[in-house]
Amino acid sequence: MKLALFSAHGYDRRFFEEENVRFGHELVFFEAGLETRTAPLAAGFDGVCVFVNDRLDAPTIAALASGGVRFIALRCAGFNNVDLKAAAAAQMRIARVPAYSPHAVAEHALALILTLNRKTHRAYNRVREGNFSLDGLAGFDLYGRTVGVVGTGLIGAVFAGLMLGVGCKALAYDLKPDAELERRGVEYVALDELYRRADIISLHCPLTPATQHLIDARALGLMRDGVMLINTGRGALIDTRAVVEALKAGRVGALGLDVYEQEEGLFFSDHSGEVLLDDLIARLLTFPNVLITGHQAFFTEDALRAIANVTLSNAREFESGALLSHEVRA
Repeated sequence: MKLALFSAHGYDRRFFEEENVRFGHELVFFEAGLETRTAPLAAGFDGVCVFVNDRLDAPTIAALASGGVRFIALRCAGFNNVDLKAAAAAQMRIARVPAYSPHAVAEHALALILTLNRKTHRAYNRVREGNFSLDGLAGFDLYGRTVGVVGTGLIGAVFAGLMLGVGCKALAYDLKPDAELERRGVEYVALDELYRRADIISLHCPLTPATQHLIDARALGLMRDGVMLINTGRGALIDTRAVVEALKAGRVGALGLDVYEQEEGLFFSDHSGEVLLDDLIARLLTFPNVLITGHQAFFTEDALRAIANVTLSNAREFESGALLSHEVRA
């Protein structure tokens, strides 16, 4: 199968080429993201392989279809960047990677919590400059604290287990409670109750029309003063303007983000020599109690290898006419 990989970095090429030895697809890598203007690059390909910030809206899908593309391989779990109805109308099939490494993302969420709490990022910079003062670096014991987990799918379930392991009380909200988590001591509650009771809130739910800006001014108003908020899910789960106001007011005590609602065109690239034009993220970076990583949570060798393997397997299934194990439908 001839497959065009968009938004491809060196690490994508490495793992896809290594795994493709077993599949034999024809892979072509493009650094450009996929959108209407770049869709002609895929002319003559059977399928495209895309990531979270590629934009597959109706005009892009129409351009792909006119070039002969019949298959969209998502090398990620989320599919909110794809117009599913337009793809169905173009008779284009879609498959995703639903579970590459839930441990990678859950562990990164824990890393954000530990770093923000014990301020190790600030301590590192101080010590590098010969400043061994402890002033302003006090954290709190995680043991005994209440952690709210919003979404207990594969990643959320692993994260909840990690928090139980360090002695936290775990609250959870999900439309489908996990009986095994309940058996282990996780308490499922209504979302507003979770907001009111949790010392730390971590988001692990998908982005849908119902969850966009799930954390808005109203939700922030329900939370405890000094709450720690963590998002390794999708950027638009949080209303960024509202959280900036909550940080300024002291209602949010710490914010850890691996995703950002305006990350398209910003994340996955080096902008260190440029003026940062996004005023919201520039404002977030001024807070000492905010930690932002650039969509890094998935980024382990184990996860990258699994992503490549499942993506190429999805392409093989499509090529052979088999049922798609991880198909996404409108």
